[in-house]
Amino acid sequence: MPRRLTLNAYVNGLNEQNRSVLGRAISLVESKRPADRVLAESLLTECMPRTGSAVRIGITGVPGVGKSTLLDRFGMLIVERGLSVAVLAIDPSSSRTGGSILGDKTRMAQLSVHPNAFVRPSPTDRHLGGVARKTREAMLLCEAAGFDVVLVESVGVGQSEILLAGMVDCFVALMLPNAGDELQGIKKGLLEWIDILAVNKSDGENARVSERARREYEAALHYVPHRHTSWTPKTLCISGLTGMGLEDLWDTIQIHRETLIQSGAFDEMRQQQRLEWLDSLLRERLWEQFTHHEQVSHSLLVLQQKIANGDMSVRDAATRLLKTFDSSDP
Repeated sequence: MPRRLTLNAYVNGLNEQNRSVLGRAISLVESKRPADRVLAESLLTECMPRTGSAVRIGITGVPGVGKSTLLDRFGMLIVERGLSVAVLAIDPSSSRTGGSILGDKTRMAQLSVHPNAFVRPSPTDRHLGGVARKTREAMLLCEAAGFDVVLVESVGVGQSEILLAGMVDCFVALMLPNAGDELQGIKKGLLEWIDILAVNKSDGENARVSERARREYEAALHYVPHRHTSWTPKTLCISGLTGMGLEDLWDTIQIHRETLIQSGAFDEMRQQQRLEWLDSLLRERLWEQFTHHEQVSHSLLVLQQKIANGDMSVRDAATRLLKTFDSSDP
């Protein structure tokens, strides 16, 4: 097969819910090659009329909280209810090599082979926010391929995870039972974006401490503004290992969605997401134009060395580079 399909082949493959074509379409939008970008933009334009109806859920949590185990079992629960689910599992890229492990298919052993599921690991490509550089586009392609639910698993929890919260309808934070330690590390800004907070690994001997942790998290959420005025964040105890509480989690997600739709907040949220996508694309394109500018790229190497040697201030270097860019011919 050719490395790249034709536009019609991509569109037809997505219409037929061909998972192989979907994977190749995501690779296309993730590509940095100019020719691929042109084709990817045409593909996204063709797909837009068939997007927007899926339930978009973001899952975040500190490393070791059990995100992949949870998603494997939670995804199976969703498909057993007659729905199809796509999982975009984001792996951190090395800041030195740009590589990533991309091992989520092995950690989601059941879901990754289910005919009504699609699991796609993607590297962050050193992109901030716990998401991949083209997560928004990948979500739209999954919707165009007919998936009812799109789950996005982020690399971790922290202030930068707010970016993921701004891409999804429901933002779920997984926490460990040791609430005392966890509360100290949670940024107030993150709490303001949480729709559902679930204490994972709450089975067996952890049951009592998990319930205590849930109450502490619930109390903490009362002291911060909520993401939506019509929704009070809910706290749950769950276990991705045993499946305990996962039906409650899915039901709560459904209630959250209906609440936002009835209040009008859902449409407002989707509108804001589109505007933020525009802002993100403009920043990306402007930065690429700036760094690929011949005179700027040449000056950048020289000025970087001067900054490293302490011969020029960062502010002066930035000013000079911007003047170089502004003074050039269009």
